[in-house]
Amino acid sequence: MKTVLDQHKDTAYALLRIVSGFLFLTHGAGKLFGIMGGTQRELMSLMGLAGVIEFVGGLAIMVGFMTGIAAFISSGQMAVAYFMAHAPTGLWPAQRVEGVGSGGELALVYCFLFFFIAMMGAGKWSVDNR
Repeated sequence: MKTVLDQHKDTAYALLRIVSGFLFLTHGAGKLFGIMGGTQRELMSLMGLAGVIEFVGGLAIMVGFMTGIAAFISSGQMAVAYFMAHAPTGLWPAQRVEGVGSGGELALVYCFLFFFIAMMGAGKWSVDNR
């Protein structure tokens, strides 16, 4: 089974990068443009900056342009988001106390996923590889 899967690991990694970049981009689009269920934020605010990083970083990760830098910055932004917005309501991401919890699972997953992408590079199907 491992050899069958090994044949497709570059494709699987490219799909992981493309899909995660697209999903991150949609979070930024929600903050910047108030679309897809998001609330438009003031551009010159902390949430506006987060929206710019998510939109531009997500787009760069998705197409594989300056991938390492974009993924590293996006990873850092998600770490900051976790500690500023989620950890104060409960350090453990899945912790729920009387229905209230940090809700920080997605921020942590994005943080470590983008750190991994920053270390691995763009891979195939990317602008960086052309």
